[in-house]
Formats: sequence, structure tokens, C-alpha cells
Amino acid sequence: MAEYSLAHIGINAANAAEAQQAAEMFQTLFGFAVKEGSSSFFAGDIELMKQPYMGRNGHIAIGTPDVPAAKAELEARGYTFNDTTAKFRADGTLNAIYLTGEICGFAIHLVGKQ
Repeated sequence: MAEYSLAHIGINAANAAEAQQAAEMFQTLFGFAVKEGSSSFFAGDIELMKQPYMGRNGHIAIGTPDVPAAKAELEARGYTFNDTTAKFRADGTLNAIYLTGEICGFAIHLVGKQ
């Protein structure tokens, strides 16, 4: 069986201002460092999306050292993936992909971890 762990949780904010305010609240409450990216703010392992993305509420990123192997394992168990969400490393290796569907309003994606 592939190795899996929680990588981060993404929360859909309505807009960039709300995402920044939420990230700063996590910083104030728990001391999580805030880092801004192009589409989100991170506060520790919590990602605040600047605009809604995958999942009604957001997404849960599941880390795995070998995304292609984890994907193949899950497909063999009957799960499907949204291939349009695939992200690749510079060497062409699959590094992230969303499963089809949601769990309690959260999209789930696999992401490579080193």
C-alpha cells in the first residue's frame, strides 16, 4: 500500500481580502507563519484560497512520495481522477491530481512529498 499523510487543508475564501484576513487570524491565534502565493495564502499547513477552487468548501491535500503509484493503486480500487487537474514536475512526473467527487464538501487531491 502507498504511503499517505495529510499535506495541507485548503479553505475556499470568497476573495483575496477574506483569504488574507483568515490567514492572519490563524497567525494571531496559533503563530502560524503567513506566506502569500499567486492563488492563496498559507498559514502553516492551512491554505486560504483567494477565490473558490475545487470543492464546495475547499480541498484536502494528501501527501505521498510517489503520486503515480498512489494514483494507480487507488484506480485499481475503483476510484477515479480528474485528469484535467494533473500537475507535473519539470521532469514530467505527475506531482498532483484531484480525485473525482468530494468528501463532505472537500475535494481531495494527491500531492508529491519529498
